[in-house]
Parts: sequence; structure tokens; C-alpha cells
Amino acid sequence: MAEGENSVNGLQLCTKWWEASDRGAAILRYVVEQVPHIYCLEAEPQSVEEEQRVQERILHPLECFLFGEDPRVGLEKLEHRSSGSSSQLCGRVFKEGETVYSCRDCAIDPTCVLCMDCFQNSVHKGHRYKMHASSGGGFCDCGDLEAWKTGPCCSQHDPGTSVAMETDDCALEAELQERAQTLFQVLLQYVTDLMVWEEGDELSDEIKHGMEEDTHYCVLYNDEHHSYDHVIYTLQRAINCDHNAAHTHTALIDKEGRRAVRRGSLRSCQQAKELIRSNSEHITQQPLRVEILHSALMAHQTFALRLGPWFQQIIGYSVGFRQVFCQVALEPSADSDKPCLISRLMLHDARLYKGARKVIHELIFCSLLMETEYKRQFAMKFTELYKQLQEDFISDDHERNISITALSVQIFTVPTLARQLIEEGSVIKVIIDTVMEMLREHLDSNQRFHFQGYNSDKFFRVQVIFHDLRYILISKPTVWTEQLRGKFLEGFSVFLGLLNCMQGMEEVKRQFGQHIEVEPEWEAGFSIQIQLRHILSMFQDWCSSDERVLLLAFQECHRALLRCTNQPLHSEPTDSYMCKHILHSRPYKVSQEPVSIHLPISRLLAGLYVLLCQTGAALYLPDFVDPEHLDFSAFAEHPLRCVVLVAQVSAEMWRRNGLSLVSQVYYYQDVKCRDEMFDKDILMLQIAASKMEPNHFIMLVLLRFELFEVFNENYSSKDQDLLKQWNRLTEEMLYLLIIIIGERYVPGISNVTKEDVTMREVIHLLCIEPMAHSSLVKGLPENESHETGLESVISKVATFKKPGVSGHGLYELKKECLKEFNPFFYHYTKSQHSKAEDAQKKRRAQEGSDKALRPPVPPPFCPSFSSIVRLMCCDVFIHVLRRVLQRAVEERSSLWSEAMIQRALHLIGQALLEEKTQLEASNVDEVTFDFSHKARTIGSDHSKSLFHFLSKMKTLPSLEAQKDMINWLLQMFEIVKCLREKSSPSALCAVDQTKPEESVQDRKRKAEAAKLHRQKIMAQMSAMQKNFIESHKMLYDNVPESGSQGESSASMESAMELGERRVAVGPQQGVCPADWEALTCILCQEEQEVQAQAPAMVLTACVQRSTVLTQCRGKTLSTKESSYPLFMPPDLAVGTHTGSCGHVMHATCWQKYFEAVQNTTRNRLHAEMIIDLENGEYMCPLCKSLCNTVVPLIPMEPSKLNYESAELVGQVLTLPRWIQIVLARIKGLRAAQAADTSTETGKEETGFFEDGQTDFRSILSFGVQPPPKYSSSITDMLVVCATTVHRVGLQSAPNEMCPHVPVMTWNTCAYTIQAIDNMLQEEGKALFGSLQNRQLAGLKAVVQFSAVQRLKSSQTVIQKHFTDMLAALLPLPNAEGTPSVLEVDFFHLLVGLVLSIPALYQEENVDLQPSAISTAYNHLHLVQLVTMAHVLQVLLSSQDSSVVIGGGEEEEEARAAAALYSTISQHAEGLRAGVPGSVIADRVRRGVLPFLRCAALFFNCLTGVPPPEELFSTAETSESQLPLLCSYLALPCNLFQLFQDHRDTVTPLIQRWCGNGAIKKALKGEMSIVRYPRNRNRLINLPEDYSILLNQASHFKCPKSSDDERKHPTLCLFCGTMLCSQSPCCQVQLDGEEVGACTAHAASCGAGVGMFLRVRECEIVLMASRTRGSTYPAPYLDDYGETDPQLGRGNPLHLCPERYRKLHQLWQQHCILEEIARSLEVLNVMFAFEWQML
Repeated sequence: MAEGENSVNGLQLCTKWWEASDRGAAILRYVVEQVPHIYCLEAEPQSVEEEQRVQERILHPLECFLFGEDPRVGLEKLEHRSSGSSSQLCGRVFKEGETVYSCRDCAIDPTCVLCMDCFQNSVHKGHRYKMHASSGGGFCDCGDLEAWKTGPCCSQHDPGTSVAMETDDCALEAELQERAQTLFQVLLQYVTDLMVWEEGDELSDEIKHGMEEDTHYCVLYNDEHHSYDHVIYTLQRAINCDHNAAHTHTALIDKEGRRAVRRGSLRSCQQAKELIRSNSEHITQQPLRVEILHSALMAHQTFALRLGPWFQQIIGYSVGFRQVFCQVALEPSADSDKPCLISRLMLHDARLYKGARKVIHELIFCSLLMETEYKRQFAMKFTELYKQLQEDFISDDHERNISITALSVQIFTVPTLARQLIEEGSVIKVIIDTVMEMLREHLDSNQRFHFQGYNSDKFFRVQVIFHDLRYILISKPTVWTEQLRGKFLEGFSVFLGLLNCMQGMEEVKRQFGQHIEVEPEWEAGFSIQIQLRHILSMFQDWCSSDERVLLLAFQECHRALLRCTNQPLHSEPTDSYMCKHILHSRPYKVSQEPVSIHLPISRLLAGLYVLLCQTGAALYLPDFVDPEHLDFSAFAEHPLRCVVLVAQVSAEMWRRNGLSLVSQVYYYQDVKCRDEMFDKDILMLQIAASKMEPNHFIMLVLLRFELFEVFNENYSSKDQDLLKQWNRLTEEMLYLLIIIIGERYVPGISNVTKEDVTMREVIHLLCIEPMAHSSLVKGLPENESHETGLESVISKVATFKKPGVSGHGLYELKKECLKEFNPFFYHYTKSQHSKAEDAQKKRRAQEGSDKALRPPVPPPFCPSFSSIVRLMCCDVFIHVLRRVLQRAVEERSSLWSEAMIQRALHLIGQALLEEKTQLEASNVDEVTFDFSHKARTIGSDHSKSLFHFLSKMKTLPSLEAQKDMINWLLQMFEIVKCLREKSSPSALCAVDQTKPEESVQDRKRKAEAAKLHRQKIMAQMSAMQKNFIESHKMLYDNVPESGSQGESSASMESAMELGERRVAVGPQQGVCPADWEALTCILCQEEQEVQAQAPAMVLTACVQRSTVLTQCRGKTLSTKESSYPLFMPPDLAVGTHTGSCGHVMHATCWQKYFEAVQNTTRNRLHAEMIIDLENGEYMCPLCKSLCNTVVPLIPMEPSKLNYESAELVGQVLTLPRWIQIVLARIKGLRAAQAADTSTETGKEETGFFEDGQTDFRSILSFGVQPPPKYSSSITDMLVVCATTVHRVGLQSAPNEMCPHVPVMTWNTCAYTIQAIDNMLQEEGKALFGSLQNRQLAGLKAVVQFSAVQRLKSSQTVIQKHFTDMLAALLPLPNAEGTPSVLEVDFFHLLVGLVLSIPALYQEENVDLQPSAISTAYNHLHLVQLVTMAHVLQVLLSSQDSSVVIGGGEEEEEARAAAALYSTISQHAEGLRAGVPGSVIADRVRRGVLPFLRCAALFFNCLTGVPPPEELFSTAETSESQLPLLCSYLALPCNLFQLFQDHRDTVTPLIQRWCGNGAIKKALKGEMSIVRYPRNRNRLINLPEDYSILLNQASHFKCPKSSDDERKHPTLCLFCGTMLCSQSPCCQVQLDGEEVGACTAHAASCGAGVGMFLRVRECEIVLMASRTRGSTYPAPYLDDYGETDPQLGRGNPLHLCPERYRKLHQLWQQHCILEEIARSLEVLNVMFAFEWQML
């Protein structure tokens, strides 16, 4: 009814408004009147009620007005009319942390991204995509035709018949349009007025109207200066709230941007405001921003915010509404001095709080950016206001992703919009002017930047503006218009203005005498350079796409360079003479004058010039630039100085200038900067070399390197440092010549493509060592789209080697690419150069070839640069080389170095290769390149020619390493000579050529000789040995030569018997072979036997709770409930596992070590994260495994059975008789205890096994013996170990007197065996023989320790445990609450019974234990009893309907099975009848096998009897294992035989077992039961493709919070639960401490151990306790065999099964703790990570 009233009410209102004279005013009046009655009525916002009221009272009437009728009806009509014209744009706005996808093949640029859903439904899923986490604020580009080369729409947004989106299609009816316009105008005006309102602004009269009463709010705003703790501290003091309330306030302030912290009168709010400001000011210098708002105003602002989502909803109904909204938003204001509404909102953005910004940005996204025409208009507005918006952003302190300036990426990256903005909005100029405006304060008197003392935060914000310039230039135009040319060049010249301020900035001058005092600022300049790197190359790209633009740009750049007043050369030009050549130049010394590393204009000019040559436009250059002014030697001056500076830094001449210069030089050549710095300097030098006279060029280089005098005459010095310096400079100078002559892989310098360039880079990186894909990507320069071009070339030059279970995939260089290797590749760093050289020499040595690393044959220069090669045959070049070689030949060691010679030889090689190439390519007479001639003739009259020196060097011992290279050069001289004379190579050459083959022969001969020599020595040795044996014959007489010829035949027989008796239980028990051999302590290295009376030897061990075998994940056990720990439930919910790394120590050594560890670890930072000292943890001294106790090694008692007497005993001690005797004994012991405590025991029922005659001492008549005595140190260690097991297993305080201590030792023994059996089955290994020694030693030690531990406990306690456990099998009086056969794990029971039965033999004053024969029968009957109970358990629990047809079993077994089943059916109601015997037999065989396997392992460790050989092989199937296990355990192969042999005994037992109430419940299905064999636990199945996981995570909703803030979805790999990690919303209390969701989950799911996959971070988290965890690589690899933590690279990822299996093993083998401890030990943790908050 109410609903009806509302709608009437709404429709009445809407009619009233429509008829009003001023409709807008009427609506506004109503809204303004209603709002204060809805919002801000109480101190805390009541969101649910407020939402309900606002829907009813305001939004519903507004929608009625919009449609002019009931909104639902209007909406249906609208949908019907506009079907098919919905937008094809997706437009989903990204939240922070959401995964987005970009396609490397199809995206126009990397900013084009898809949301998860669109990506999953698009063609790009099969392409080379990239994933990364959004920083928030962008939107999905699906459906934008300009963003994608192919596949612009996913299947959901595909318009099907690609209808162009015409505007008239979407037109609304006239009345609807008018209504929408009126409504939107009023409401958007209202929203804008309230959003931009600031204290002191006038409010409209309507709003003032409701502001009479005195209710105000004190509102606190978010800022980025104060930390969480500061704000909490301030609030606690200012408004007297507790920590939790303050924390809630602060969290909401951070999330929404503001929060009302006090409601009350104006006075009380002002007080609060003052307190907050004063309290926050003394922490940081700035106070928090606090405002006082009237409650009505606060209400209006809240409603204005609510209108944002409402607008989005209405706009979403129809494209028509969206267009009306855009018109209203962009409509010029009636008041001419006020901008349009959207501009007002944008200009006020920096002063808005977070919540309001988000609403407005989302509104802009879903309206203005979704319509092409309005997007254009909005872009023009945005560009107009650009400077103001950026200025506001820079003074604002909020992150960029919530600033309006972040919208630039949505606008500037659209190619058509970018063109329009350049042509109509001069956007390039606007952006660069904005940057210049911001950086103006950093200009010095010379109008150059100087960044000393800059504000890094502000500077970082300025740099962001460069991104916008990059976006504008991202796609270069295909068609140029005159207007575009004009505007682009205008922008270009403004850009040159910016570069002009950088040219020559931050000059450095060499320090003499003392070290620099203050390191000058250099990072700011380089961070700008890094930002400009792509912009510079994009400007060059744009220029190269149009010839006219290129020429005009070169002209502009040339003018700018001439204008640079950079370092005028004050001195007059002088003449320098060398080799009869004169160079006229101005003197300048880098080591004395100021020099700068920043020369962007010179470098840009070099880049443009190469482009002119490449495109052929250089022909028209004279029309644009006067050739007179094109003095390239002057242009090259600064780049040459820069290169010399680097050389001098390398020669350690600038050491006193500090680290800042070293860092600058590093970046200058680093991959991040080199393409626009170092590489361009080399280009400029190459241009100069091609234009200048070659002799003059080399003389200029020598002058600038300050080596001119050194090479001109014998300019000598006694100063060793100076000589060293000259040598280093000479090396660098020769290296520069190698580069100028040899580095031709630049498009334009020679005819190479970009692909060739990348290929060469990759080859040289792989010459250092095989590399992973990510390392290669790091070593290659990226283009503006973050692409390196690696994928297109890698397959041509390298082969991929897949990774193993760890490590990553590697690329190895193909053999045929090695000839490209250039040891002096100019992009090598010093260390890379030496690594590559070593690697290649080593490889050549392995192949048996010489070690000469020859220069590769370079591609020929383009015509414009072909004159560079003349450098190699000019006089000065020859002179320099002669000088260098002469120093070496004359052996003046201080004047040369090997590196110098190496470089000189390389240069000679380059020259000879050039001459050879030219001679082969054309006629001899045409070749003017005459290096070889000059090398032979110049100086030959004094036998000082280059050739002469080279020949001499061949014999120098000091140059042995260069011998191969020198030989190759002499060979080359010969070849060139022959080519010149057109003769065949002479004899010398021939000899040289045969040399390699000869050396192979040589090598073979040497190898043969060495082999003979070895044989000869071996013969001598063996002769000497024989001689020794002859002369000391006596020693050797007693030793049989080999084998067992010396053994007596008797021992042979006994060995035979031993072999036969492979039985571990009962009177046929075999003999235990040797016990522990002598062991060495890993600490003191002394050897010792394990003996009962000797000092204790101990094994390191780690006890931990485990859920590896659980059948009901998430269930926890405690002693308070159930019969645990005495009876382990069959679902093995939580067990106690004891593992060992198998290292042995003396107990005393261990105690000393442990104390030392405690003392040293206490002083370590965050030691508690690695080792829990309180709980006795330590690292194994040898292998660093985590341990928390030690297990004492107990010598095994050799059991000598007298088989004859055993047989006699067996005739008397049958199963029924044994049961009688045991029961009598228990009764007697109880009576004795009762007599002690003198309480009357009630009349006891006599069970059906009682016979009255059996005396309670009859048990002793079958043989007793005294128990073994152990040394005190062994007994002490027994206590240490047992206490740890008890403490860890029951999570209780250590208490060695607790009656549960012995039970827990038996439990850990049983559980450890079960875990090992589970692991062996999982890995498909044999039961025996496949355990590692350490596992076997650990297991044996645990079993022996569990067997002996009872000696340290009270015998009455043990007798009581035995009695209680036996009550589960036999009818004992007073045994209430004993669980049924379905509620016990029988293997745990068997271990407990076997290890506790000796306690029955204890007499009052005598310590006794059963003799070997008694023990044998005890074991036999216990095994038989427990096995029968287990068979029954298997049958009762296997109520599955699956019928397995057993093929051709023995009839007898099937018959026996059927008979047993029918017996059980009589006593157990509800058992399915009519199951064939063969099926029952098969079920039992499969169900009992794990129990028998565990029992065999147990008895093997307990008695030491070796098992049947066949159990050592994996070939045994479970079928064939059964008889072998049965024979080893002295059971009949047909287990049903047991029931027949002991029918009279068992039938009443079956009746009793089946009569338990729990069994009735179970069979009716009222109780969950465990099926046998139990399920083996595995880690959950993960999807092959990682994006499926990301998809699941993106749809993950936190169960406890409704907001859409970023979450960290985390997957538990044990059970598959998705958790919300690292988030306060999901924190819970665990034992009184706040912990995160993962910690809480691990406590129940993995008994404190957890293995989680953090989906968005793509990493595994291992957890072991609250304080400890570590990360581990996820088992997902990309196509290059690498993991991708944090999705940093974003390549597609696929599951690697081997790595996942390794994680599985880590869990199954209980090694998670160990893995964590090891990883933490390696990491030196500075700041502790709070794992418990995960």
C-alpha cells in the first residue's frame, strides 16, 4: 500500500513541477527542503535508513518527473524504442589493484587496456598479452576502434552489424528531452555549487533557509602528510575517544577523504577543531585540515555526492540521456565570467576530498568520455585549463590516480583527438609551457637549470607532465596538413627552448688538491633526461615522417645550437703540427675547464642529420641552412669533450670530484639513457669524421684527450702516476677510434634495419653468458611502447633451454652468430667486456681454435659517411699506431699496457679488413685505401714501420696472450698484398694457414704420449704393491682374498636360516642383524658406539603438528573432548609428526651448542622470526634444518629366540589362553591397586573369557627378564624428547609428569610411520629400501625411543593406558566410554598396545619385562587381534555401492569372506546383504593394505628383522604385496583364515564390537565414517592458465565488508578456500590476539601450517606459526621459464606441474617449517613483517 502512496505522491509532485512557471526552481526548492530531513540527523550516518528515505522522498519523484509517468513504465518504453543503439564501449572504471590486460600485438599503445571480462571474451586472449595491476582511475578501452589495430570489441560489446553510432538514432522524444534537460540542469548546478563551496562562500537563499538551528559538524579531512598513527593519536586526545573509535575514524578518513568526528553546537565543534589542529601540528609541521560545517550544509553535500551514482544510473538507461547530460555539463554559463559546470568542477578538483573526486571522475568517465563529439569538446576544455590543473595538482598532496590530471591518458592517447588538439589547441606548446613554468625557479643567471636543493616530491609531480607529452606524440601522423606542420613546429621550437635550458647545465670542473666538500646535485637532471628520452626519439620519428618538417626542424635545431652561449672558447686559435699536418683550433682542456654531460641540442641535431641522410632529404639542406654555418667540427666539440670526460673519469683523474660524477658517467652509458646521450655523441663524432680532413680529425681527438704531445715527440716523465694516466687515456682514445670506425649499426649510417640493430645487441649480450628472457629485456633499450623488439629476433640468434624444477629458462647463442662478436662492442660495460672476452676465449680454446678475437666484418657505410674509413689510412693514424707498438717492442714497460696493444691490434685488423673488402669489391687501381702500403713503408728505412714492429712483437714473451692475434694480422697483410698483386698467397701465408691443422695433430700426439706415460707409472705402482705383499706375507695370510672362502660352513648354514626367517612377529621371528654402526658426532667429530651404558648420542629432530593425513580438513582435536590422545580417531584430523635430518651429536655437545645458540640468537635483530627460542628451537649445525628437540639413539636388544622352546610354549599359549592370562593379570593388578587405595571395588562382571583358575601371575610363567639399564644421560634425553612431543602435540605447557606423555610418544611414532607410508605411496616408491638414510635413521630412532620411553613413566600409568586401549578390543570390566571399532585408528592402537604391554610384567618390588618368547607371543596375538578388528572396521565402513568384480580369486578366500560377512550381518543391523564374497575379499584386501604396510615398517624398526626381498622393489603391485606383508607379520595370506582359526574366540568379540550404539548410528548414516583405504590428500588442482585464477580473484567478494576497496584474495592450497588477506575487515581474535584471515585459517586447516597463493601478487606464502612465514615462487612460469612475482613483467603464465609437485612434496614431507627457517636465515631482515596480520 505504501508503495502505491509513494508513487501517487511522486506523480502528483511531478505534475506540479511540470506546470510551475519556473520548473527548475520548483524542483530545487523541494529538494532543498527535503534533504535536511534525510541526512545528518545523528552523529553516525545511518546508511540503510538514509538510502531508503532518499529513494522514497527525492529520487523516486525526480524519476517520475524525468519520464512524466511511473519510471518503470517510462523505462520499458525507452528500452523498447532504443534497443540496438546501446553503446559498444565498455567503459568500466578500474579500481586500484584490479588486473588489467594489454595486447602487445594489437594495442595502438600500452595505455590501451581491457578489463578482465572483456579480455576473457576477446581475440586477444590468444595473442601476446600483458597483465598488470591498475593504479585505479583508468577505464576499459573495449569497443574503442582507435585503440586497437584488430579485435577492438569483445564478444559482449561487438555491435554485430557494426552500426555506426549516429547521434540522431539516439534522439529522445522532444518532451523527454526537455524534461531531461530541465532536471539535469538544476541538479548538476546544485551538485557543482555544493562541491565547489568553500568556507566563506555565499550560499543560495534556498539552502540558507534550512540553516537556523545550531547543529554543526567538525569535519576532518585526509592529507598525505600525517600518518595513520598521528591521526589516531590526535583524535584520541582531541575528542576523547578510545583507540578503536579513533582507528575507525582514521580508516574512513583515509578511504573517503573526510569524516565528521564531532556533532554538536558551533562552540563545541570549534573547541574540537582547535584541539585537533594544535595536537597534530607538533608532530609534523602542518596541522590537519579541519572544517566546521553546518549540519544542513553537510546534508546537502552528502546528497550531492549521492546524486553522482544516480546520474550514472540514469545516463546508463539511454544514449539520449547521456548526450543531454553532456550538453548540460559543457554548456557555457549564463554568467559570462563563470566557466561551464564541468570546468568549475575540474578547476576545483585539487581542493575536493577523495570521495567527491571519485564520484565526479566516474561521472565524467561514463558521460563525456563515452561520446566521441563530447569527448572532443571536453578535451579542448581540458587543454585550455591544462596549465591551471597541473599547477593545482603540483601543490596538492593527493596521489595522481585521484587527480583530474590523470584523465589526460584518456584524451591525449586517442590519435584523432591528439591531432585535433595539436592543430586547434596547440597542445604541445601548452604542455611544454606548463613544464617550463614549473621549472622556472630552477634557472640560473645563464638561463640554465640548476637543481641544487630542489623539492623531490614537487619535482616528481612535475615529471608526470612529461607523460602527457609522450601520450600526445605516441602515434605519428600519416598525413600532414599545413596547419599540423605549423603547430607541430611551433611546439618543436618551444621544446628546443626547454632543451636550451638543459644544454650545458650542471657543469663540472676538475678538483685539484682537495676533495669536493658537498656532492653536487645530479639526480634531478638525469631524471628529466630519462623522461625526455622517449620524447626526443618520438620528436625525431615525427620529423622523419615528412621531408619538409624534417628540414625545418633541422633548421630550428641548428639555430638553437648556434644560439647556445655554452662555454665560449675564450682563447685564440693556435696551430698544432703532427706528421706534416697543421690543425688550426682553439686550445681547450677538459681537465681544467668546466664541462657538462648534458647536451640535448647537439645530440638532437646529430639524430636529425642522420635522418636527413637516411631519407635522402640532405640534398635540400643547403636551401634551409647556409653551408657556411654547418661547421660540424664545431658541433662535435662538446660531444667530444663529453667523451673525453668519461675517459678521464675512467683514468681516475676526477677522483676528487666524488661519487656524483661517477654516477653521471654511469647513467650516460647505461641502457636507460645511452640512446639519447652516449650513442648520439658517437653519431656526432662520426658526422664530424665524415666531414673533416681525416688527419685533422685524429689530431683534434688527440688534442682533446691531452695526448697530442705524448704522441708528437718523446714527451717523457718520471711520474709513475702520470704515465699510468697517459696509458689509460691512450687506451680510451684508441677505443674511441675503434667505435667511430667500427660502430655502423645505426639506420642511416649504414643500410641496417632496427631489427638488425636489436639482433646485434642480443648477440653481444648472449656472448657474455646464456641469459634468461627477463635479463635480456633489461639489457635492451625500450621504445616508447615499452617494447624491445626482442621476440622478433631471438629465435634467429638463440636456442631456448627449458628450466628444471628450480631456476629459469635460458637462451644460448647459436654457433653461427659467434662470428658477429666484437670484443670492443660499444655498449659493453667494463665488467661485461671482460666477461665476454673470457667466455669467448674459453669457448675457442674448447673448440681447439686459436684465441684471436678478430674484429667482425662491419656493414659498409652509407655514401654520406663512407669517408670515415679514410681515418684508417691517414698519416696521423699510422703514426699513432707505430708509436704504440714501438713502445711495446722497445719493452719500456711503463709506457704501454696490454689493453693498449689489444686495442691497437684491433684497429690494425679493422683497417686490413676494410682494405680486403674494398679490394675484393672493385678494381685494384680504383682502390685508394692504402693502409697496408703505408704500414709497410712509413718508417721502413729505419726498420720502424708498423709491419716491422708487428713482426717483431710475435716473439715477445710479454705478449704471449696476443700471439694468435698477431699471427692472424700478419696473415691478413699477406692476403691483402696478394690481392693487390693479384697473385696467390706466398709460402709464408700457406704455412700459417696449415697451422691450425698442424696444431690438432700436435695435440693428438701429446695426448698419446701422456697416455703412455700414465700406463707406465701404473705398471710400476702395481709391481711395487706385489713386492710389498710378497715380503709381508704374514700379514695377508689371515685375510681371504675376496668373498667368503674363509667362512666356516656352519655360519653359511645360519645365514641360510636367517634368509628364510624373514618374519618380524611371533615364535618364528628372524634374527636382527647388526645394530647402529659406530657414529661420528657432527660437532666434536669423535666416533662412538651406541651402547646402553655409554653417554647418549642424539639425533636432531623436529616435532610438529600435522594435518597432512586428515580426512576432515578444518577439524581440530583437543584433550578436553573425545578420547584423544589415547585413541586416535580414524580421520587422523591432527597428528604429531617427528622428522629428523639424520645428523648425530653427543648429548653433551648438543647441550653446549644449544646454549650457545640461545645466547647468540638473542642479540640478533628479529631473531624470533627465525627461531622460537622459548620453545627450544635451533638450527641443525650441519644442514641448517629447523629442529626443536633431539631423539636419543637406543641400542636394540638382540632377541635370541630358542625356536624349540618357543614351539612348546606355542602349544599352550593359544589366542584364547593368552586373552585369559592377560585379563587375569589386569584384574589382579587392579585388585592390588584397589587394595593399596583400600576402596571397595564393586562386584565385577565375569566376561566370557574368564575361567576362574587363571592366576594373575600366570603371565610371568612364560618367561621374564630384567629390563635393560640405560646411562643417566640417555634417560635425561628420553625426558627431553618426550616432553617436547607432548608439549607440541597437545599444545600444552611442558609437564613431564602428565599421564599423556607416554601416549603422545606412541602417537608420534604411529603418525610418523603413517606419514612416511603415505609419502612412499604418493611417490610410487617401494615400502623398504627407498627411504633416504636420514629418514630411515630418524624413523628407527623414533620407534626405539617410543619403545623405551615407558621406563621413565610410572608403570601404573602405563598399565592403565594398556588396559584402557585393550578395552576397545576385549571386554574389560569398568571400561565405560570406550569408543567403538569405527571410532579408532587401529594402527595407532596397535603401536600403543605393543609398546605398553611390557608394563604388565611389573611386580611390586621387582623390575621385570617379558622374555623374548613372551614378547614374540604378545606381538603375535596383538597383531592378530588388531588386524581382525581392522578387517571388521573396513567391512562396516565400506558401504559404497560400487561393486568391484574380482577376477578369478581363490574360491576359498571368497567363501571365507562371505561366511564372515554373514556373521557380521547377524550382529550389525543395516549392513547391505547379498554382496558377493569376491567383492568383500577385494574390499578387505584394499582396505587393510595401508595398515599392514605401516605395521611392517613399525616391526622392522622395532625388531630389526629384515623384510622379504620382494618388498624392496617397486614392481610389486598392491595385490602381490599383501601375501609378503602377511608372511612378514606372521599372518595368514588369506586374512579371513584368522576368523576361522579362532572362530570360538572371535564370534563373541564380533558380537560385542557390532553391538556398540555408534555402529547402529553409522550404518543408518547418522554419523560420518571414514572409508578404507583412506583418501590421500593432495594440494588443490590449479588451472593451467593464470588468468583464470585472476578472474576468480576479481570476482571475489570479501565476506565481511561491502565496500569495493582493493582486496588481496589469497587461496589456501590445502583446501581451496579463497581468503581476504591483509585486510582489517577479516581480522579475528585467536587466543586473545588479533590475527589476519590466513593465520586464522592456517590454525584450523593446517594445524598452524599454511600454504597460500596470493593471486594478485603471484607468489606463494608459506606460514608456520604466527610470527613466521616466507614467500616462495609461485608454480606458474611464463613462456620463457621464469616466475613473475608481483606480476612485474605481466607475461602470460602457465602452471608448471613439476614445481607444483615440489610444493606438494614440501608439504607431504613436513618440510614447510624448514623451508621458512632457511629462507629467513638467508634474508637479513631489517624490518619484521607481521605475518600474523596476513
